[in-house]
Amino acid sequence: MSQDDSIPSNSASAGPAAPSSSSRATRSSPPARGGGTLAVALLLSLVAVGGAGYVGWRQWQQEQGRAAGSEAMAGMKQRLDSLESAFTASNSERNLLRQRLGDADQVNRSLREELLSQAERTRNLEDAVTKLSEKTLSAHDAMLLDETESLLRMAKERYELFHDAQGAAAAYVIADQTLAAVDDGAFSGLRQSIAAEREALAKSQPVSVSASLATLASLRAAMIELPLRPLDTPASSSTSGSWARIVSALNNVVKVQRTNGAPLSVADARFARELAGIDLAQAQAALLASDHEAYVAALKRADAGIAAQFDEKSPAVKQVREQLASLLAQQPTTPVQLGAALSELRNLRSVHALKPASSNSAPAGVKP
Repeated sequence: MSQDDSIPSNSASAGPAAPSSSSRATRSSPPARGGGTLAVALLLSLVAVGGAGYVGWRQWQQEQGRAAGSEAMAGMKQRLDSLESAFTASNSERNLLRQRLGDADQVNRSLREELLSQAERTRNLEDAVTKLSEKTLSAHDAMLLDETESLLRMAKERYELFHDAQGAAAAYVIADQTLAAVDDGAFSGLRQSIAAEREALAKSQPVSVSASLATLASLRAAMIELPLRPLDTPASSSTSGSWARIVSALNNVVKVQRTNGAPLSVADARFARELAGIDLAQAQAALLASDHEAYVAALKRADAGIAAQFDEKSPAVKQVREQLASLLAQQPTTPVQLGAALSELRNLRSVHALKPASSNSAPAGVKP
């Protein structure tokens, strides 16, 4: 407005010559004023469009943010719901676990009390078993020692009464095995004494009874075939010189015969063989009875009868006499003295019986 007011004032003061320039100014000013307004309007419209676009973009972003936020809120709400349900379940589980822990604690208390009572009972049982085992072991050892003593006594009596060295040695073997089962080491040295007496019995009986019985049985069977001594020949061939000629002349003149006409060798053969068989049978019986003196006497009688009644020049008679001599040589000359192991066992048992009394009396004085 100040430009329009200044222009007329200038034109009025200039006079009449100025109308051409003012008219040109007035003509040219309106296009310039309209272009600036248009530019300004365009600029303003652009600014308005930009502002509207920016505002719309911001609103769109806000809408998008709200949509995303609503979705996130929905997800968070869903998660919160699941967490709340999980928390509720965990609370119930925790309560259940707490209840179970309480029950387990009660069970543990009861189990602890039972274990304490069981431990006490176990200690009592251990003490009882220990005492029982001690009594059992002592009774077991006593029983084994009684059996050993009876075996040694039986072996001694059997050898003294029946001279049965083989049976006595078998009893000593069983006694040694029984004594080996005793747990007390105080009786271990007794086994050496038992072994010494058993060895002496084995040396006194070098040949088994079965072999000697078989030999005697074969000799009894051989008696039937042994040839007798011929009666026509002189009893001894030691006579020589003139006496031999005189005896030969008398034998040619005088003949001695049995009235029944049978030769003397045929009549006496059965009697001689029966006597030898009886002596051998007595030797068998004495051997079975372990009677050494009767056995030797029967063998000597059988050998003397065979030498007197049978032909000594016959190989069969010589073989029979050699077998009898071997049977006589197999018998022991000196008897075995038994009883040392039995006396040692009795002494050890009498000494060992005093130990439990002294050991039991000592703790009795210490115990309150």
